[in-house]
Amino acid sequence: MLIIMAFASCKQEKEQSPMNDNVLLKPWTGPYGGVPAFDHMEIEDVKPAMIQGMALQLKEIEAIANHTAPPTFENTIEAMERAGSELNRGFAYYGVLSSNMSSSEFRDIETELAPLFSEFQSKISQNKKLFERIKTIYDASLKNPLPADQQRVTELTYKKFEMNGAALDAQKKARYAAINKELSSLYTKFSNNVLHDEENYVTYLNENQLEGLSQGYIKSAAKIATDKGQDGKYAITNTRSSIDPFLTYSKERALRKQVFTNYYSRGDNGDVYDNNELIAEILKLRRERVALLGYNNYAEWRLQDRMAKTPENAMDLMEAVWPAAIARVAEEVKDMQAIADKHGDRITIEPWDYRFYAEMVRKEKYNLDSDLIKQYLQLDKLTEAMHYVAGRLFNYKFTPVPEGTVPVFHEDVKVWEVTDQTSGENIGLWYLDPYAREGKRSGAWATSYRSHTTFDGKKNVLASNNSNFIKPAPGEALLVSWDDAITFFHEFGHALHFFSSNVKYPTLNSGVRDYTEFQSQLLERWLSTDEVINTFLVHQETGLPMPAELVSKIKNAATFNKGFATTEYLASAIMDMKLHLADPTDIDVDAFERETLAALHMPKELPMRHRTPHFSHVFSGEGYATAYYGYMWADVLTADATEAFVEAPGGFYDKEMADKLITYLFAPSNSIDPAEAYRLFRGRDAKIEALMRDRGFPVTTE
Repeated sequence: MLIIMAFASCKQEKEQSPMNDNVLLKPWTGPYGGVPAFDHMEIEDVKPAMIQGMALQLKEIEAIANHTAPPTFENTIEAMERAGSELNRGFAYYGVLSSNMSSSEFRDIETELAPLFSEFQSKISQNKKLFERIKTIYDASLKNPLPADQQRVTELTYKKFEMNGAALDAQKKARYAAINKELSSLYTKFSNNVLHDEENYVTYLNENQLEGLSQGYIKSAAKIATDKGQDGKYAITNTRSSIDPFLTYSKERALRKQVFTNYYSRGDNGDVYDNNELIAEILKLRRERVALLGYNNYAEWRLQDRMAKTPENAMDLMEAVWPAAIARVAEEVKDMQAIADKHGDRITIEPWDYRFYAEMVRKEKYNLDSDLIKQYLQLDKLTEAMHYVAGRLFNYKFTPVPEGTVPVFHEDVKVWEVTDQTSGENIGLWYLDPYAREGKRSGAWATSYRSHTTFDGKKNVLASNNSNFIKPAPGEALLVSWDDAITFFHEFGHALHFFSSNVKYPTLNSGVRDYTEFQSQLLERWLSTDEVINTFLVHQETGLPMPAELVSKIKNAATFNKGFATTEYLASAIMDMKLHLADPTDIDVDAFERETLAALHMPKELPMRHRTPHFSHVFSGEGYATAYYGYMWADVLTADATEAFVEAPGGFYDKEMADKLITYLFAPSNSIDPAEAYRLFRGRDAKIEALMRDRGFPVTTE
């Protein structure tokens, strides 16, 4: 599953010049502390808004840098926290137009703005006077520490500037900025190339090619085809939410291969949208940029402020799990091949067969039918279940906002008010955009339009969850797979992290990449609790709860197919790290991928989760570059924390554990070092053995 997080840290709203009438920059008005005017969002406003927003923030930054008074936390660091409110509001709209409502017109604007954004960031990070003020405050704080939250903001701010070339000489600064500008354009082009291949490689089926597919899936595919002008046919779009069920249930092996090939060849079709040369150039520029700072490679530079600290530590974790993962794949393939032979299929398991035969093994080995499980997984009921969990753990109440009360950017988007169940205090709003559409990037993600802060008056949270479920035909319930239900809970975990924030300054809402997935991965575990299963997993037709026998089968099969899930993920994570550790001088990306997988003894029966040419986490920006391992790092924490709940008297709803969860792991965000925060919660560091037990892998006895 593709999970991409975007943190839009919208800082404090303040009065702005009456000269500015661009709706994308205006303070948010209306109920709930003000909300984005999504109903007035127009493409033609985007470029002038972002240009003006950058100019306004640069003016604020110059005023801070040239302040005549000696530097203090208040007149420098805190003033920086306050700057840029107009631009941050603009980015809330920009993010929606980029991720949820993209178009060819907007992509042209993205391409134009990307180098301008890079120049803007460089003007701040390379402002010599500004950095001198920051360094003065930072150096003084090492001798006379500030209050804890101010000290943390100061340290994070200084480190960010230092890592981005603030201490370089003028010549190196110029080259550093030029590289960033070039990279920004390459990232945009990479992302647009992937989106092009997702939109343009559609497989159309005839009625005689539907065997094995569910009626709900068939109806959705028919509607998509009709919407695309192919009435009477059935469309399999080139997104994970469409291809996964097709590869799992379709009995048309040749079509499975075609659909599989379309999906895993995104960005790798040898045409003008091919990403291999872009990736090679990105790797070269990243290496050159960090060399200016004295680092040997990009991974060394990037991981210094992460939990792992070094690429060696990250690789040690992945290499510890890899042998057990591929050994489990061998067992899974053996089971699948036996099923194929038993049915007289006369095939050797190939990647486009894995999901199909794994499902057959699931049915035979565990008497568990994924399609039967889906009958109990209605999206509306899962939404209620998530709200129930939030109520039990966080004391939140979710109340639907009447349609028309809050502007939305598409009719499919629904909004809930989030309040404290005891006091009735408004915590914020939760936006849900559940369905796939043309122009919406694939996968699932969470974002915040406004984050919690208190230093200029308390601000509530505007958070959004975004999925790509295939919209059901009118009148039909939306049924999802167990894996999709887990992803739905996962992304809601990010939203709860936003809502529970208890920090004073915007910077403290920023995340440490190999930690930010922990909170969301942990929330996945509540889907399997008896309270959720018995109350919200009801049959779409009868309304009856899931039978105890089926629940037992699901739990017994909890580690089923973990070889596949772990290996496809780890292959991508290891590839990410090795690409950035390698010498990029004459790198052939396609050959490097093949040779690296061969050296790893990658099982031929399954692909990487994200092949390099469409690895958007890593090459459409830098958020997850050399950091995709972070999901596994966070999963060690998740497995360990899960055992803490299992051991608690009240289990997953234990009040004392829930309070510790919020106090130490959710509310502080980045105001505490993540390793220390986890020790406060658990009383010790997390142990990798918990991860191995969780996945059903052998645990080495100490």
